[in-house]
Amino acid sequence: MNKTLEKIINGELPEKTELAELIDTFRRGGDAAAEIYETARRHAESLRDEHYGRRVFLRGLIEFTSYCKNNCYYCGLRRDNKNAERYRLTKEQILECADYGAGIGFHTFVLQGGEDGHYTDALLCDIVASIKEAHPDCAVTLSVGERPYASYKALREAGADRYLLRHESATDLHYARLHPESLTLEKRKKCLYDLKSLGYQVGAGFMVGSPYQTSENLAADLLFLCELQPQMVGIGPFIPHKDTPFGEFGAGTLDLTLFMLALTRIMIPKVLLPATTALGTIAPDGRERGVLAGANVVMPNLSPVDVRKKYLLYNDKLCSGDETAEHIKELAERFAKINCVLDMSRGDSMNI
Repeated sequence: MNKTLEKIINGELPEKTELAELIDTFRRGGDAAAEIYETARRHAESLRDEHYGRRVFLRGLIEFTSYCKNNCYYCGLRRDNKNAERYRLTKEQILECADYGAGIGFHTFVLQGGEDGHYTDALLCDIVASIKEAHPDCAVTLSVGERPYASYKALREAGADRYLLRHESATDLHYARLHPESLTLEKRKKCLYDLKSLGYQVGAGFMVGSPYQTSENLAADLLFLCELQPQMVGIGPFIPHKDTPFGEFGAGTLDLTLFMLALTRIMIPKVLLPATTALGTIAPDGRERGVLAGANVVMPNLSPVDVRKKYLLYNDKLCSGDETAEHIKELAERFAKINCVLDMSRGDSMNI
């Protein structure tokens, strides 16, 4: 067995250079890479089963605004993308989505959107409180970017349970190559630690194969996650959007993404780990393979049908078929083939 992988499996934290070399060995391919991956995958799957069984937790995703004040170089919702179709859901529309989801059994709602100043603290707090009042046994997750501590505190007090804020890169230089100067890794990390201090279940994460990313960057990402100890980690392949500065870059690979999922599960055994929409976008069986590599969350879309194609973070994003809440039965059948069952409970993280 690869010595660094053996160290990780034994619960030891490797040096960044060791971890980067392990990732490099995998990226070189061949028999050594195949052996490393299968060893990591089997161990990740075993750890997931030990802590959560063969359950795949469902979250109902409500993409409520495609406006964003930021200009991240990789994102189709970036402010300067004049071809993006913009929309905002009203409070009433968001509540209708939650009511529909609750009616078919969802107990977690993820409100995701760009950093849109239209949704003030008062409005977002009202929306969160209204969802919790209507469905007191549910969990509300927010994914609305960087906000001041006071904003996070108000939203937490209004009833928000979880917050997703991918760190994207734990290396200052690489972070700066993905974002405009107004966004910094220092501020992103501060937001994540603010969220943790307020008692949120926190989600971080990164893209695999983003422009200029090295094995050292990926190693730094994994080590930062071990330091942060989030309750959820979102990892998906980078997929370019044609109307961004990175539109001509190649996409991240399925294999490297799966390896990062497996390593994350081994290094943070009790974390919740989604098989992302992006995985399903780059490969028809991407989400199933993600689950076989240790993932245990999927997020079917509860957004109104007429806006789903407008929330286009990257090219060819899945927004129909088994990706949607209307096709839970088909999704269950797909996961049954790999001996997994869908779980529509709150599915709180055990990494507390």
